[in-house]
Amino acid sequence: MTKQELVQKMQDAGAFVPGKKVKLHFGDEGAIMLDGQNSQVTEDDGAADTTLKVSWADWEAMAAGQLDGMTAFMTGKLKVEGDMSNAMQLQGVLAKLR
Repeated sequence: MTKQELVQKMQDAGAFVPGKKVKLHFGDEGAIMLDGQNSQVTEDDGAADTTLKVSWADWEAMAAGQLDGMTAFMTGKLKVEGDMSNAMQLQGVLAKLR
């Protein structure tokens, strides 16, 4: 799946935390903004309440259910900056993508 396809899939699934901006940052692959304030998913790299930093490969493993989000966090594959509660809420949101 490409990043553009992921953006569309997340938009269709309503994959955002209401009222919050959560950014997924994939390093060299760029970013995806889950904008719960405007109910949209974009490839913006602006300010966010919470930023999740993860490699694209690890993200794909998480999305496929092969890598648990908490395990990724504990092993340093997933880094969270900002409001941790938004990251916790995002787990339920991401389950919609499977």
